Amino acid sequence: MGIPNSNTQTANQPVEKIWTRDFVLVCLANFFIFLGFQMTLPTLPLFVKDLGGSDQLVGVIVGIFTFSALVMRPFAGHALETKGRKFVYMIGLAVFVVTVGSFAFITSIVVLLIVRVLQGIGWGFSTTATGTIATDIIPPKRRGEGMGYFGLSGNIALAFGPALGLTLVDQISFTSLFLICGSLGLVAFVLSSTIKYKQVEQSSNQSVAPKFDIFEKTAIQPSLLLLFITFTFGGIATFLPLHAIEKGVGGIESYFLVYAIFLMISRTFAGKIYDKKGHLYVFLPGTSMILIAMILLSWLPSTVILLVAAGLYGLGFGSVQPALQAWAVEKASNNRKGMANATFFSFFDLGIGMGAILFGQIASIFNYGAIYSTSAISIAISMMLYVFLVIRARRIDNN
Repeated sequence: MGIPNSNTQTANQPVEKIWTRDFVLVCLANFFIFLGFQMTLPTLPLFVKDLGGSDQLVGVIVGIFTFSALVMRPFAGHALETKGRKFVYMIGLAVFVVTVGSFAFITSIVVLLIVRVLQGIGWGFSTTATGTIATDIIPPKRRGEGMGYFGLSGNIALAFGPALGLTLVDQISFTSLFLICGSLGLVAFVLSSTIKYKQVEQSSNQSVAPKFDIFEKTAIQPSLLLLFITFTFGGIATFLPLHAIEKGVGGIESYFLVYAIFLMISRTFAGKIYDKKGHLYVFLPGTSMILIAMILLSWLPSTVILLVAAGLYGLGFGSVQPALQAWAVEKASNNRKGMANATFFSFFDLGIGMGAILFGQIASIFNYGAIYSTSAISIAISMMLYVFLVIRARRIDNN
């Protein structure tokens, strides 16, 4: 019960292979779908403005996508265990391709809002499925390491996608940009069609019909910890450029690149530490770095501090996120791992959505710096909750 203390391997066991054909394919598909998505992140607000939308509409159109994905994740998790991995993933990718490509032909804010809701449905299905598919493919005793490598595919897209989107939108029309983004999703769809997917596992009790629920209880603890961490995302993605301008600090373009580089660096070693030592050796060091990054962003006296914060945040989150995801699925039964991933990403989305809404209010009442002070408190809560869970688990194990 409770929190596992380690994931040690027997010394004489052969090391199982991570980089199989199917793992490479799912990583490539994940890269292309994330690249298409990341290219729309900084350009969609510009598109809303081009259509005559206000700042408030920008927030609604950007935010409604997250909540649409959040609502759909439990349905995706249930379908993964009843309809199969391929069905859910391909449906999600198809919806993403159609919706992003259709941005090219939208001339109405109302239509854009509706399509964003549909895009969130596709995103909720595809990202819940791909994490489960990667979990199926990776050897269980190397799951932390494998999820770290899998996460790199999205991180590389994060490093280059936003800058590529902004560069292209200066050179070509929104119509061409969104068609390119949709085409990248189409590449992911084609690659995914060649993966050999795990078959649905039936429950041992065949007389009991599958029960629909909205979360996997074994994944609640790591998912709750993640919520307090992803709470900080809204403040960084939405308000950091404005905060830097207010402080007179340059170099904001470099922040996301430095963050992505250090995120990728952390993926190369943090998963191995998790597999050998357990999350106790990953979570607290990682969240400590995120906490320091939030304090530095609240202060923000110079570009150097901005980039130091970016590096710390990248190292911290890149260490913690795959460890928490591996923890979320490892205790779930084989026929519940899809639901465990759905639970994990639902809390991920909920943290981002709650943070974005709250930080908008904080910025209007106080200042941008208060956003990052609040983020530091959120990280501290996650750390204290983790310590409580560790202590409680050890007491249970000793009884």
